[in-house]
Amino acid sequence: MLMRRSLLLVILLGLAAALIVLVIRHDSGTVGSLSTYDFASLVLKIAMLVVIGGAVLTLFRDRFSDAVQSAMLWVVIALVLVLGYTYRFDIRDVSDRVFAELAPGHAAVHGHTVEFARSRSGDFPISAEVNGNHVAMILDTGASTIVLTNEAAKAAGLPIDMMKYSVNVETANGRALTAAVTLDRVMVGNITEHAVPALIAQPGQLKTSLLGMSFLNRLAGWEVRGDKLMMRGYQ
Repeated sequence: MLMRRSLLLVILLGLAAALIVLVIRHDSGTVGSLSTYDFASLVLKIAMLVVIGGAVLTLFRDRFSDAVQSAMLWVVIALVLVLGYTYRFDIRDVSDRVFAELAPGHAAVHGHTVEFARSRSGDFPISAEVNGNHVAMILDTGASTIVLTNEAAKAAGLPIDMMKYSVNVETANGRALTAAVTLDRVMVGNITEHAVPALIAQPGQLKTSLLGMSFLNRLAGWEVRGDKLMMRGYQ
C-alpha cells in the first residue's frame, strides 16, 4: 500500500511539474523539441492514463496483481490509439503500398503522385474511372490515345449504338476500326482529367481497355522505375 501511494505521489508531482513548465514556457511556444500545444496534449494523455489506472487500482484494490494487469492493458490500448492517430497518414501510405503489391491495379496515392505495381505478366494494370464508372485498364505507351473496349464504353454510359467505327488503328491482331469519342472525365487515383480524347473498339476486338498517351501527356510527369509506375498530377 505504501509503495502504491508513493508511486501515485511521484506521478502527481511529475504532472504538477509539467504544468508549471507549460505555464513558464507558454510565451516561448516550445518545451524542448515539442510545441507547447503538443506538450500540453502529452500531459493531458498522461493524466488520463493516471485517472484510468487509479480507477482500476481502486476497483481491484483487494487483487493487486489483477489491477496491475488491467492497468497495463489500458496503458497499451491508449498508447496504440495515440500512436495510430499520430501516424495515421503514414499508416495509410503503407496500407496503400501493400494493396498495390497484393492487388495490381490498386493506386497507392502519395500527395500528387499515384503509384502502381507491375503485375506478374509484366503489364501495369490500372484501376481507373471513366465518367464515374470503374474501368480496368492496362498501361500502353504505344497507344496514342485511351482505347476502351466496347463493354467498358457501354458501362461508362457512352452511346455505343450511335457510334461510327471509322478510325483505322493498328493492333496486335492487325488493323481494326474504332470510333472516336471525348470522355467527360477520366480519374486515375486522385488525378482527374476532363475532355480526354479516346477510341472505342468494336465488340470482340479488344480484351482490356488501354490507358494511352492522351491521358499520360496531360500529366506533370510519369515514369517507370523498376516494377513501379509513377504518375504525377499538377497541384
